[in-house]
Amino acid sequence: MDEENPPRQLGVFEDRILTVPNLISVLRLAGVPVFLWLLFSQDQRYEAAWLWGILGATDWVDGWWARRFNVVSEMGKLIDPVTDRVVLITGMLAVGIDGSVPWWLVVAALAREVLVAVAGVVLGALGARRIDVTWWGKVATFGLYFAFPFLLAGASDVGINDWFRVAGWIIAVPSLIYSYLSAAQYVPLARQALRDGRSAVN
Repeated sequence: MDEENPPRQLGVFEDRILTVPNLISVLRLAGVPVFLWLLFSQDQRYEAAWLWGILGATDWVDGWWARRFNVVSEMGKLIDPVTDRVVLITGMLAVGIDGSVPWWLVVAALAREVLVAVAGVVLGALGARRIDVTWWGKVATFGLYFAFPFLLAGASDVGINDWFRVAGWIIAVPSLIYSYLSAAQYVPLARQALRDGRSAVN
């Protein structure tokens, strides 16, 4: 057996594009224009909220499938976080423009996303290794994925809109706090990632 070129583990498709996780990510991306159409063209806040909630709730499905069935791909590593950000950021901007969610909450949530994104680009340019998402970061993102659709449903004309609005705020406030706490966690992680990246080059 060639020790320098060991056989690849069955089920790992590093260079494949057509995998189930990638298909899930593409379908989630395709749902974004439908969400915008429901919200702005059809004035269907409740239906749009449900679709956005589904797009957010399936955030973990593609990653779980890739790990469970060992079908990780380079394409998936790129498209998964891009899809997450597009679904979340586009939705936040949309409900802000729609007026169903106050702009201060939209700006506060988006500011954290922009901060982390810019920091990631800068660290990458400096040669830092990739930083994995922290548990607090996952909790905060998942919470916001539910809080904003709940607030959108709360601004609709359905009979239980008051319940959705209250539940949305109950989820939104701690999720926003956790999102900034998780951003603070990345500071020491970023320093270590930068040291590791530079030492690997040297």
